[in-house]
Amino acid sequence: MSRYLLRLLSYSLLLGMIPAILIGIFSYFIASGDIEEKVKEENMQWLTQTQMRVEQMLKSIENSATQFANSSVVKTAMNVSYTPADFEPIRNLTAEMYNLQSSDAVITQAYLVNIERNWALNLNTLKPLDQFENRQELLDYVKGAKSMQWYTGMTATNGDFTEPVEAITLVQKIPILPQTDKPQGILVIRIVASEINDALSSATSNSSYILNRSGVNILGAGANKEGYEEINAALADRLQTRPDQQFGLFNMKLNGEEVAVLYRSSSYNSWTYVSVVSIGDLKKETRKIAELTVYVCAAILFIVLAAALYGSRRMYRPIGHLLEVAKGLGSSFQEQTVPLKSDELEIIKHSMQSLATSRNRIEQQMSDQASHLKQFFVLKLFTGQLTENDYMYRSPLNGFPTGWKSLGVLTLQIDNLQETRYGEEDRELLLYAISNIAQEVLPASIRFSPITINKSQVTLVATDQEEPEQVRLILYEFAERIKRNAEDVMKLKVSIGISDPFNHLTGTVKAYGESLSALKARISLGPEIIVHYRDTVNNLVADQHEYTHLKVLEERLIYAVREMQPNSASDTIQQYLDALLYKDRYSHEHQTMLIQLVSRVLQIVQEQGGSLKKVLGEGWSVEGLLHLQTREEILYWFESKLFAPLIQMLSEKSETQYIKIADRLVKIIQENYDQEISLESCAQMLNYHPVYLSRIFKREIGVPFSEYLMDYRIKMAKIMLETTNLKVSEIGSKMQYKNDSSFIRSYKKMFNITPGQYREKIMKGSTE
Repeated sequence: MSRYLLRLLSYSLLLGMIPAILIGIFSYFIASGDIEEKVKEENMQWLTQTQMRVEQMLKSIENSATQFANSSVVKTAMNVSYTPADFEPIRNLTAEMYNLQSSDAVITQAYLVNIERNWALNLNTLKPLDQFENRQELLDYVKGAKSMQWYTGMTATNGDFTEPVEAITLVQKIPILPQTDKPQGILVIRIVASEINDALSSATSNSSYILNRSGVNILGAGANKEGYEEINAALADRLQTRPDQQFGLFNMKLNGEEVAVLYRSSSYNSWTYVSVVSIGDLKKETRKIAELTVYVCAAILFIVLAAALYGSRRMYRPIGHLLEVAKGLGSSFQEQTVPLKSDELEIIKHSMQSLATSRNRIEQQMSDQASHLKQFFVLKLFTGQLTENDYMYRSPLNGFPTGWKSLGVLTLQIDNLQETRYGEEDRELLLYAISNIAQEVLPASIRFSPITINKSQVTLVATDQEEPEQVRLILYEFAERIKRNAEDVMKLKVSIGISDPFNHLTGTVKAYGESLSALKARISLGPEIIVHYRDTVNNLVADQHEYTHLKVLEERLIYAVREMQPNSASDTIQQYLDALLYKDRYSHEHQTMLIQLVSRVLQIVQEQGGSLKKVLGEGWSVEGLLHLQTREEILYWFESKLFAPLIQMLSEKSETQYIKIADRLVKIIQENYDQEISLESCAQMLNYHPVYLSRIFKREIGVPFSEYLMDYRIKMAKIMLETTNLKVSEIGSKMQYKNDSSFIRSYKKMFNITPGQYREKIMKGSTE
């Protein structure tokens, strides 16, 4: 048998067998469950009937005892001290006690005890209470809290029976008061437990018994008290945790056998009526159902087997025919690597996959070639290498728009990559991604294949409108759609130039030039714009003003750079670009002015002996400056690429130069302090302006030139006072002071002592 046919047959069998087996199992368990529930329900009804019968028996005895205790004979007897000689009243009392017997239960013994008069009467004799063998038992009943109370688990002896037996005892205090522990007497009625056991065993064959309020087994028909201790403990725990649940059932293990325990708790005397049912015995009743279920399921399975065998062969016939066709493919099929354990469907699948793979490969190659051919076709259109006849021939093959009445060119350029996560090397790849966005945003029925040319993304759009103004609105809407998606997806700032509408494909080259011209408006209008070529033509204005204002700004800019003032240079270049780009508008004149400005700035580098490569970097070129398309790009280039490194270079050189000049001034002072020195004379010696020298000296030394000169002369005067015998006036004259008083005043200002006093101090110190 073939592998797939075997699987089909197995599946059919499982499909038919599983429901039959499940139905048989469910029906068996449902039927057996119903029988179990019915048996449990019958046992619960029996427990209810047993409870009612036992309680009726007990209540009948209680009523008889109450009537007897309230009778006039008993009331009279409680006040009399009887002796065996009082035959007549004793006979009357005994007759009344025999009347306590009822049809529900047989009273096996009764006692009337007069505690105050010390006598006791049973169904047989009257004796003094002291002479009764069970005197202590009778006196213990007096201690009970209630006026009437049942006692269980008692053993009747002392002549009541020939052998000890279990009994149930009712104690009635006389007189009947709510609660008293000192009654006149008591009435004791005793019933043998076998009387109630007969009632328990008469209705069911299950193990049944009664627990008192303490959980002790008091009555039972054949119940093994020791064997049921586990059940009694579980039942006591259940009643304690669920005091509001007076009846119920639960299952448990007893000596390895599963049993069902049914119980009812009485609110009358807190006794619990228990019935134990063996689950194994219950399941014996369901064996016939199980056998019948097996026979029915076997018949169903036989029918399913026959139907599955017949149906599987019928269903396999089309598969066999397909397998023959697949094998008939010849050598191409034999080349497929089919697993050894493959079934018929696997063989057919590999054959079909082989055909599909070959077809997909061919279609993919054709699709790739078609995409490249479309872009090549459009590229030739924009470079003027395609005629109308060529278009008429190739358009149906490439699936280009048909039935259009007007055309327009949308040219997109990226404004600035400086503040994005992309670099300049990513520009071509980004334009290619934007071409894909344009291809997705604009339906194929209204556009030709988007392409990239010379750092621009270009889309040729077709419309069915003829009115120029309406066409411009449509082109603007398409451009805005492309721009918005490019900004959202790529996070790029882009601008789009729109050509004038045209009607013939031969005008594509001109329209492309118009869209590029429209993009030049970014110089004055700023980035992120969509502009029509017609709007730029209407706004062209011939401005013949001289560039006097630009020259003034240029000089201010050069001064700010020389003086290393970056903030002033930034403000000035912004004013310069505002004036230049407003004047230039859409022509290329601004590029010439920018090159001239850069040349002036770079002269500063040459004057300072710096390196252009260090300032501009190795990758700088004039061509890069000419490719700056927006005002923001130009401003960023001047501030970060030119001014910042140039000012850094000037700052480093100035620091070195200032230190050298200050050192030379200090050296001149120290060598010529006793001669006439001035800032002007030093400036002539060093070929610098006095103001420039003064600023440098103050910046590097920390004090003005004149102050440093005066302090140094006073310090040298102090040394002369210490080492020479020159007079104070001679030292002052040597220090270039015009009179003695000014010298003395300067000396005292520095040292808080006059020159004469200081010399006297020195002389005194030497003599001592």
